[in-house]
Amino acid sequence: MPVLPGAEPYRHEGGEVGVLLCHGFTGSPQSLRPWAQYLAGRGLTVSLPLLPGHGTRWEDMQLTTWQDWYAEVDRELRALLERCKQVFVFGLSMGAALALRLAAKHGDAISGVVLVNPANKVHGLSAYALPVARHLVRTTKGITSDIAKEGVEEIGYDRVPLHAAHSLRIFFRLVDGELPQVTQPLLLLHSPQDHVVPAADSARILSRVSSTDVTEILLEQSYHVATLDHDADRIFEESHAFIGRLAPGAGTEPGESGTSVAAGIPEKAGGTEDPVGDREGTATGG
Repeated sequence: MPVLPGAEPYRHEGGEVGVLLCHGFTGSPQSLRPWAQYLAGRGLTVSLPLLPGHGTRWEDMQLTTWQDWYAEVDRELRALLERCKQVFVFGLSMGAALALRLAAKHGDAISGVVLVNPANKVHGLSAYALPVARHLVRTTKGITSDIAKEGVEEIGYDRVPLHAAHSLRIFFRLVDGELPQVTQPLLLLHSPQDHVVPAADSARILSRVSSTDVTEILLEQSYHVATLDHDADRIFEESHAFIGRLAPGAGTEPGESGTSVAAGIPEKAGGTEDPVGDREGTATGG
């Protein structure tokens, strides 16, 4: 199936410090593209892959599991580690869970982790119903565009395939058990008004990781997809400062030359921002 316009992966060849960005469940790279382009414009090497089953139609996602999603970001990370001296992993919602597992598994190879509205659990009755309901019902209503900023839409599915949601539930449990293995410096930004992932998920992550260098920032003006919301600039700036503190000299001023690739088309470093509008999330809390 062709990728939805705007949902293409994004890559930028910059300097020797790299960043891997992981989008969320039922979403696409569109939700993180402005963030990726901000970092690329400051001379960093950036990878923002499209997760399997995402960015096309929900029927494609029905055939995928957490192992497929994780394998994709793991491959991208390994490629960055070969290319760069230092690598950071960033993630939104389920993408944050992917980033945490990468941190737990790759240890010191990852220099730092940035999470935005991280998801840690499937909440509510749906968590208990999924094992059975997925055999009876194919989908449930999706939750997209949980964004406070008017006029901004997310590219994501309007239906959540229950087989994939069940796999997500298993993945969250797996990652929760691995959180004590996360030791890297951690920046966690979350929205008090998040209609997809409750604040309890951020609190649990902070209580279970072994990181000692931890910063928590509240995004008061944004909902779940904060990377496209009123606090987007703050996320971009805080994450860049986080990298600068841990990788002195990383990147340059905006306008650094390099090669960006979005949907396989070379473009000027940083590229031209696509109209923001990706909203990531699901009725199951991903």
